[in-house]
This record gives sequence, structure tokens and C-alpha cells, in this order.
Amino acid sequence: MKRILTLSAFLCLAVFAVPSFGQSVADLYKTKCAMCHGADGKGATPMGPKIGVRDFHSPAVAKETDAEMFALTKEGKNKMPAYSGKLTDAQIKDLVKYIRTLK
Repeated sequence: MKRILTLSAFLCLAVFAVPSFGQSVADLYKTKCAMCHGADGKGATPMGPKIGVRDFHSPAVAKETDAEMFALTKEGKNKMPAYSGKLTDAQIKDLVKYIRTLK
């Protein structure tokens, strides 16, 4: 019984020790962002040009701070929906980090 409790405690710690920047952020991007921004973040999707999606690789977006991208995602702007109440602040921060890695 003691071994089972030790193993359970270890597994719980392992789950919480894994940063939220893993696969779950990629899945979150796929479900919330990729439809408009595309898997690569360039906005070359059927919806992208119609609604004026920004290319995450553009110089204008590259100049934005993480705080600005966070605020835009949380509050929305123009046709970009607000994700306040739909995503946690931690999820939005992780998405911003993930977006910065897109190539």
C-alpha cells in the first residue's frame, strides 16, 4: 500500500511539474487559433484574408510585446474575438509563447 501511495504522489508531482507549454498548448492553438491564423501562423486560411487576420511572422507583429499580444488575445480587437473568460491568463500567456515559436 505504501508503494502505491508513493507512486501516486510521484505521478501527481510529475503532472504538475510539466510546463503547460507542451502538447496541450499546441492543441489549444489548433482548436482556438489555427482556423483563422493557420497552423504556421501566416493567416493563409480560407477565413484569414476575409477577416483581415494578421501574419504572426510580419514585422508589425514581431515588434509587439508579449504583453500587447496578451491584451489583444484577452480583450479582442476588430474581428478577433475576446478570449477573456474562455481561456485563463496562463493559457493566453502560453499561447503567446507558442505563437512566437511558429515558423
